[in-house]
Amino acid sequence: MGPQPFVFGVDLDGVCADYTAGFRDIVAAQLGVAPETLPLDRSWDFREWNFRPGDFERFHRIAVLQQRMFRTLPVVPGAPEALWRLSDAGIWIRIITHRLYVNWGHEIAISDTAAWLDTHRLPYRDICFLGAKPEVEADMYVDDAAHNVLGLRELGNNVIVFDQPYNRELAGPRAADWTQVEEIVLDAAARKGAVLHSPLPGLDPMVDRLDTRTRRAVEPDPGSTPSGASGIDSSMTGSGGPNLLDPG
Repeated sequence: MGPQPFVFGVDLDGVCADYTAGFRDIVAAQLGVAPETLPLDRSWDFREWNFRPGDFERFHRIAVLQQRMFRTLPVVPGAPEALWRLSDAGIWIRIITHRLYVNWGHEIAISDTAAWLDTHRLPYRDICFLGAKPEVEADMYVDDAAHNVLGLRELGNNVIVFDQPYNRELAGPRAADWTQVEEIVLDAAARKGAVLHSPLPGLDPMVDRLDTRTRRAVEPDPGSTPSGASGIDSSMTGSGGPNLLDPG
């Protein structure tokens, strides 16, 4: 049996997806106020937005089920590129998210999450939808929620705090951006003895390679395509073709 991969557990909201910015636009529209009146520098309980009891649950339900927020959230800058570099190096990316929060909305939450991951080209080997993150096995985690970080650490797990205004009281390791996340993960994997792969010289970043292959599939060169022939790259079709999002 060969060496086991280094498994990196990755949270979505507040780490890969900018939940606060996306949620703010929806809440502002519901309240009939300018988004700028709802500060991005907010507490975990949104007290700066003057939420009353039950407001978060009501607005979150509207955001997920009616506005399809999980499909449209902005991506955190640098997340796709850093995750592809980690994946290319041999890190096993495991998405762990507690998005099944709204009763009777699980189908929308799951399908919109998958669509969002595809749209923003985030690589992952597997994905777990659950709130009890300590039950998921990983060598290192990145999370923004204090209760998740503390719960994982209580069981001896290594957790990177992804810096947000509502988690500043937590001890490090802390990352202010995805460049710092990448450095911490690669250092931890090397110290554990994981086999890491160096990128091939001159190879485009994986996100760019995906875009290039997608364009070739849907915009074939008319000068090289015989009349009446399919313009789809044969390497991308059929059971033997590669999955565009397979980080392997």
